[in-house]
Amino acid sequence: MTGRRSPVRAEGPDGACPVGAPGVTRRRFLAGGAAASAGLVAGCGAWSSTDDGGPEATGPEGRAPRRVPFLGPHQNGLTAPVAASGVLCALDVVAEGRDELAETLQAISAEVQRLMEGGAPPETDSIGPPPDNGVLGAEPPVADLSFVVSVGASLFDARFGLADERPRELVPMTRLANDRLDDGRTHGDLLLAVEGDSPDITLASLRQVLRQVRGTTVVRWVVEGHNRASPSAAAGEAPVRNLLGFKDGTANLDASDEALMDRHVWVGADDPEPAWAAGGSYQAVRTIRMFVELWDRTSLVEQEAVIGRHKVSGAPLGGTRETEVPDFSSDPDGEVTPLDAHIRLANPRTPETEADLILRRGLSYSRGVDGAGRLDQGLAFVSYQRSLRRGFLAVQERLAGEPLEEYVVPEGGGFFFALPGVPEDGGWLGQGLLA
Repeated sequence: MTGRRSPVRAEGPDGACPVGAPGVTRRRFLAGGAAASAGLVAGCGAWSSTDDGGPEATGPEGRAPRRVPFLGPHQNGLTAPVAASGVLCALDVVAEGRDELAETLQAISAEVQRLMEGGAPPETDSIGPPPDNGVLGAEPPVADLSFVVSVGASLFDARFGLADERPRELVPMTRLANDRLDDGRTHGDLLLAVEGDSPDITLASLRQVLRQVRGTTVVRWVVEGHNRASPSAAAGEAPVRNLLGFKDGTANLDASDEALMDRHVWVGADDPEPAWAAGGSYQAVRTIRMFVELWDRTSLVEQEAVIGRHKVSGAPLGGTRETEVPDFSSDPDGEVTPLDAHIRLANPRTPETEADLILRRGLSYSRGVDGAGRLDQGLAFVSYQRSLRRGFLAVQERLAGEPLEEYVVPEGGGFFFALPGVPEDGGWLGQGLLA
């Protein structure tokens, strides 16, 4: 048997055992805050840091920006290389009837295609508003711009007669372990996930799409985020670090492996789903608040034991390279990696849990300070999977009660379904759903 922390010897970059800061519990931290801190609750089984089936989608780094293709059997924003900036925008649909919903999706699809392909806005006379907001100038740069357009469970209620077309596992996001969900930051009929190489690219592009559907949609919530991708990240290595300072992206699914994606990410034609859903993917979104001040006052030994990896190198505890695959079967008592370490619970690396692997993307975010003067920072976690039950939810069940819950809490997000792509011979996102 082993305790949760004591067996682990964390090493710094030079191999020396670091001197940790005094232990600080979350309870002590919150007790010292202002009265507003009373609303904070413990836990976050829904956190997914570095090994919840695989983090950030990776791609060639150290390259010039490129255009992400719009057309294809799947939405290419799911598999595009990690970008420096992103925004998630959930919408409520106020369209009257199925025809207006179809017009809304057509308008979104047409503008997304124009933006991703670098097309010019339609010409107009000088009397009305200009067709483009002008933020990016007359010749917008090639900027890794991508969109993923998804639908939420609420779109399949009685308003549009789509109940029989709902993907079988698409339900409103349930309250999971450690959740403190804010309804104003949760759920939505539609979700737009935008990524690009700078905030002006993503925000200007989002504005362009929203102006096309301002009469039939209302913004429900928005999260803006960022990533700083490492130009030297090799295959299997994390391209970014999260706001806890740990590498975030180790051992993600290889998005270029079509067989792997078919097995774990894309809904297949033979799956027990509506026919229109083939080529799409279930999407889990979690806005996860990090108590970064508390984390910064926690010893390195504790931090590494909570995650299960060395902070600087990203190697699993006891290892020297980030890409080493931990052998938990040779450590049954947790002498090297604690039994409740995040990477061990998220991905036990057993034949039984291989089916739980997910394609993971995410964005670090900052929303100023809360009412107690604490930094409101965290991770906008996004995962894609062929099955919510076998993917995201299976992982979260194992993570419930993990030590990381002391430092994070989910506050919003939702479950969505990323629409299939638009074929080369034309069409629009969601056409199969409303055919």
